[in-house]
Amino acid sequence: MPQLSKQTQTSLSEINMIPFIDVVLVLLIIFMITAPILQSGIEVDVPKTKTVHEITEQRLVITVDKAQRVYLGNDAINIHELGSKVQSQLKKPQDAVYLRCDETVPFGIFASVIDTLRQAGINNISIVTQPLTERSRAQ
Repeated sequence: MPQLSKQTQTSLSEINMIPFIDVVLVLLIIFMITAPILQSGIEVDVPKTKTVHEITEQRLVITVDKAQRVYLGNDAINIHELGSKVQSQLKKPQDAVYLRCDETVPFGIFASVIDTLRQAGINNISIVTQPLTERSRAQ
């Protein structure tokens, strides 16, 4: 009888790693699936300028990507509906709207987005740029 109790004590003192590994692998799979969902921004290379004004408050953002698609926030929108949608989402008519436009987009598309906003009565339009760094100046 004493021999049986010694075997039980030795088997209880060992740590079983298999459940721990299972949990870690499940968490890894969950993070791999949810990581792309968390990055729900629109990829845009905005032009670089020397004068950049840092703004921290939340505003309405209109984006034109490389494929010349127009987005209001993160949602794609038809340019003909842009003015009415922006007006309905603005709290005050004098609030500013941010316009992010990829640097490879033709000026005609950029001008038509601004014209659409102006026809809707939105005159406070801020253009989003990136600061010009020393590395980009040398190029």
